[in-house]
Amino acid sequence: MPLPADRPLGVALVGYAFMGRAHSQAWRTVGAAFDGPPVARKVLVGRDEEAVGEAAARLGWEEHATDWRAVLEREDVDVVDVCTPGHLHAEIAIAALEAGKHVLCEKPLANDTASAERMVAAAEAARARGQVAALGHTYRRVPALAHARDLVAQGRLGEIRQVRASYLQDWLVDEQAPMSWRLRAETAGSGALGDIGSHAIDQVQFLTGQRVSAVRGRLATMVPERPGADGPEQVTVDDAAWATLELDGGAIASVEASRMATGRKNALTLELYGTRGALRFDLESLDELWFLDTTVPVTEQGFSRILVTEPEHPYLEGWWPQGHILGWENAFTNQAHDLLAAIAGGEAYAPDFADGLALQRVLDAVIASDADGGRTVTL
Repeated sequence: MPLPADRPLGVALVGYAFMGRAHSQAWRTVGAAFDGPPVARKVLVGRDEEAVGEAAARLGWEEHATDWRAVLEREDVDVVDVCTPGHLHAEIAIAALEAGKHVLCEKPLANDTASAERMVAAAEAARARGQVAALGHTYRRVPALAHARDLVAQGRLGEIRQVRASYLQDWLVDEQAPMSWRLRAETAGSGALGDIGSHAIDQVQFLTGQRVSAVRGRLATMVPERPGADGPEQVTVDDAAWATLELDGGAIASVEASRMATGRKNALTLELYGTRGALRFDLESLDELWFLDTTVPVTEQGFSRILVTEPEHPYLEGWWPQGHILGWENAFTNQAHDLLAAIAGGEAYAPDFADGLALQRVLDAVIASDADGGRTVTL
C-alpha cells in the first residue's frame, strides 16, 4: 500500500483519555525524534462533543469528531489508532481495516478469543492489500527491554530456565475507589489479568523468544463492590492474578499482576535466569538493566548496572546524549516510529494481531484454570 505522494500520512485517534493522551504525545513527537514518513494529526474521536473538542485542542489535533464510522470514510485518514476500552476494539479495528486503513490497536487485542479471531482474519485480508495491523504492547519499545531481548537472542544468558514477572499497582487499594469501566467484565474483559498481566506475559514471551504452552492460574477479587453513580456496584473482574506458565522452550515462568499492591505504583519487574547469565529490570527505573555474566571469573561475577542511554542501544539514535535518561512516554514515540517504518515498507511490525490472539488464549487459559481450581490448561 503506497504512501501518499502529495501529503503526510493522516492519523485518526479514537479515544482521548489516559491512553489517548499517551498516543497523542507519540504522534506529536515522532517526527522530531526520528526520520520517517511525515504525519498529520487529523482528527481525535470521542463520544462527548464538548469533552473531545477540548481534548483535541489541548492535545494538538486538527479536528475532532464523535462518529468514528464517518472518520473511516475520509480519504485524508490513513492510520486509525484505537485507544478505547477493550469491548470496542474489534468493531472499530475491523471496520478500519475493511476501509483500507492501517491500524494500531491498544492491548489487549480484544476481550475474548472469538473477537480476537475475527480481528486476525480482517488483519490477514488487509495484509494482502499492503496494510499494517499493529498491536500496542508498548513496553517492547522500552530501550532497556529491547536491549534485554538482544542479549537473550545473542545467547548471553545461555539456556533460559526460569522467569519471574510481576506487574504491581495500588490504585484500587482504597475500598472507596470508584467504579469504572475497568472493573466491569462487559467492558474490560478481565481485571488486573488483562490490564497489566497481559504486559507481563507478553514480556515473558518477547524476552525469551518462547511461547506459552501450558498454564496454571488463580484470580482474586478482593473488594467485591465499589461506589457507583447510583450506589454500590458489583465488581465483575479480578483485582489480582497469579499464573505459572510452561514455555515451549522448556522454561518455567511465574507471573503476578495486582492493582491491590500497597505502595507499588507502576512496578513491572522482570527476572530471567539462564545457564550463562541473568537479567533484572524494573519499569520504575526504566533506563536501567541489570546483567549477570557467569562466563567471567567467579571473583568478578555480580549484577552489573547497564544505563541504556548509549547511541548504540535500541531507539537511542532518536533521543539524547549518553546519560540523559528517557521516560515512560518515549516508548510510545518509539512505537509510532516502528509503525511508520512498517507502513513505509520496512520490517514487519511485531506484535501483530496474531500475537494478540495468541496472548488472548493465554489469558483465557488462566481464567479457565482458576475456574477449575487451578488445574493445568494446555494451549
